[in-house]
Amino acid sequence: MDLVTVVDGVGENATAALCGLATGVVFGVAAQRSRFCLRAAVVEFANGAMKHRVAVWLLTFSTALVWVQGAQLLGLFDSVNARMMAVSGSWSGAIVGGLMFGAGMVLANGCSGRLLVMAATGNLRSVISGMIFAVVAQMSLSGILSPLRDRIAALWVTAGGRNMDLLAAAHLPPESGLAIGLGIALLALGLSLRHRIGTGRLVFASGVGFAVALGWMLTFALSNVAFEPVQIESATFTGPSAHTLMFFLDRGAVLDFDVGLVPGVFLGAFVAAAWAGELKVQGFDGPSPLRNAMIGAALMGFGGMLAGGCAIGAGVTGASILAGTAWLALLCMWIGGTATVLLTGGRRVAAM
Repeated sequence: MDLVTVVDGVGENATAALCGLATGVVFGVAAQRSRFCLRAAVVEFANGAMKHRVAVWLLTFSTALVWVQGAQLLGLFDSVNARMMAVSGSWSGAIVGGLMFGAGMVLANGCSGRLLVMAATGNLRSVISGMIFAVVAQMSLSGILSPLRDRIAALWVTAGGRNMDLLAAAHLPPESGLAIGLGIALLALGLSLRHRIGTGRLVFASGVGFAVALGWMLTFALSNVAFEPVQIESATFTGPSAHTLMFFLDRGAVLDFDVGLVPGVFLGAFVAAAWAGELKVQGFDGPSPLRNAMIGAALMGFGGMLAGGCAIGAGVTGASILAGTAWLALLCMWIGGTATVLLTGGRRVAAM
């Protein structure tokens, strides 16, 4: 994938932002049309079912894994220097942060990525929750909450100064990642057939997973032609939400992938909703949902930063490169979310 012409034309920072924008638009369109949401899948699972919401999540997850692992086998991407792999991961952060994020997404009625998509369709609840999420994420990154985050994250870290590559740790061949993805995809398609999920929704669910692979491949390609070091990354919403917020507050901020990603998701979701006639202003139904949304958003902001990513960043993007802490964080998000559903009334907590 040759980005030299683009870099020569607009510069490296702007090219990184355009890569983020392209990834975000694809993600936004696909997520809005597929109704992809980890929170919805967790609620369905906690209520004793594995139907269309679980099937959509599994299809997105497996598609990302298949595309990313396939790209690595073809030489289109290499996760060795990806940001999540190139630094130490935190097992303690993945556990505590994953549990917090899982609980938060249930209370907030959507994970951070879903809140952004819903905000683009006119959901004011998601706008408020998303702003709280971004502010708390920034506080956890470099503000008043960062010392606490650092202490928890430092309790138990991966060895060797790098995250754990699950395939290498298990002494499995490189093709194993692709095989795992295909196996999960077959499970997702089986559930989809059983519950008669439409072809269109399945295509868009796969599109969310493709967006993750697109981000990885674009930033990898840019890193090969840029003069300055470029972060190899893909879709995630904890750090990018904080960075995007600061971009509009700090005159010294510069363009990068993150700053393009968040507006791209918003734009893609808005266009998809407008095309389908689904733009609608929605607010809170009372003080209780508002309180839960604020608490949930705060939990996601701190938990996502501590876990090394949100339901997308760790749960799909990080998992697609088989980063050990990402898979642990995802497991803890499922546990935290399921426990919260059961503790708050199970079936009374409606999925989005």
